Amino acid sequence: MSNISFLPSGIFVDLYELTMAQSYWKSSMRGEAVFELFVRKLPQNRNFLLAGGIESLKEYLLNWSFSIEDIEYLRSLNMFDNDFLELLSALHFSGTLWAVKEGTVVFANEPIVQVKAPIIEAQLLETAVINLVHLETVLLSKCARVVLAAKDRAVIDFGSRRAQGVDAALKAAKCSYLAGALGTSNLLAGKIYGIPVFGTMAHSYIQAHKSEEEAFRKFLNHYPATVLLIDTYDYEKAVLTVIKLSKELGADKIKALRLDSGNLVELSNYVRSMLDKAGLSQIELFCSGGLDEYKIEELLKAGAPINGFGVGTNMVVSKDAPSLDMVYKLVEYDGRGVFKSSAGKETVPGAKQVFREKRDGKLVKDYVAAWKRNDKELKAQALLTEVDLLKEERLSSVRDRISEELNTLPEHIAALEKCSIDDIVDFSLLSSN
Repeated sequence: MSNISFLPSGIFVDLYELTMAQSYWKSSMRGEAVFELFVRKLPQNRNFLLAGGIESLKEYLLNWSFSIEDIEYLRSLNMFDNDFLELLSALHFSGTLWAVKEGTVVFANEPIVQVKAPIIEAQLLETAVINLVHLETVLLSKCARVVLAAKDRAVIDFGSRRAQGVDAALKAAKCSYLAGALGTSNLLAGKIYGIPVFGTMAHSYIQAHKSEEEAFRKFLNHYPATVLLIDTYDYEKAVLTVIKLSKELGADKIKALRLDSGNLVELSNYVRSMLDKAGLSQIELFCSGGLDEYKIEELLKAGAPINGFGVGTNMVVSKDAPSLDMVYKLVEYDGRGVFKSSAGKETVPGAKQVFREKRDGKLVKDYVAAWKRNDKELKAQALLTEVDLLKEERLSSVRDRISEELNTLPEHIAALEKCSIDDIVDFSLLSSN
């Protein structure tokens, strides 16, 4: 599972990381640092997150280096000593990465990633670690909610054109598939990740022909068993045309009809009724147009007979929660626990582990404890494991894991409505160490 859309560069970093790194170097600070990545608090309308970007981070760390061009650019700033630049030119990641598995359910203030490395390396990685994990965690979490709302109906990513950049579009396609979507409309994502690709037709195709029937006939001739878009002009007339063509050309010529606008509950019920009366119950209904998990849940609760959804902008930009309060904080240096005491941004010293307790296949409680605690003592599973940077995980494996993770969620946490999760994560063990 590759993230080839992002090229690792040593200077994908905020300036102060490098000025701090040079100061460490001048002060002969070479000790091991432990940084933890976590989310301070969940967005207002999230009960859980799915950890994403771990595979992307693995690839980044494997290829992380400062190129000749990077070093020359830094030299041009007249801020860095030549000897320090020489150090950077030979720098590669020599530490270890600990993380939860890609797609694991996580909650606020639980470490998702730990970087253990000489402090110069660990500090310089801050920007990239947050960037890579943040976006895919946002996207996985949003896409999972859409898939859960669809209740086993097909979901297809339609969002590339309004995603916030090409890299984000590709990652959104990947994350939607990992979260359980059937595939994507984006061919480049299909090529890179091996994701199934799907397409229908646009209103422009209908408009370019002299009549809707002519457009339908040509498309059916070129692409048998296809999907027809029926709301360009008058959906009632379009359905009659579909029925006529099905009887003339064969019922198997049309796989599904797509509705993209208007009152989707009213339209889908009317179209379904007309198709069923004509003996075309095998033709499915596919809807798109401004959808998200809330709209999908609303449609299904209203009884809309929809078989699948094309979900675009609202999903790929995670419109209701586009960012997380994700941070990367030093918790240990040279064997000594360190902490921050600023109001509202306090941290707990020392490396930490998360232990997950399940009962009858359902998540019961997470315990955040000091790293040295024995998981056998808690009779729970340790979530952070050392990551093998050379071992690439298949997309299908992550997809299966996410399906299993979502199935472990208690009903109130999996629901779209915000609920209290104060009883899910237990931090009391930190104060007992």
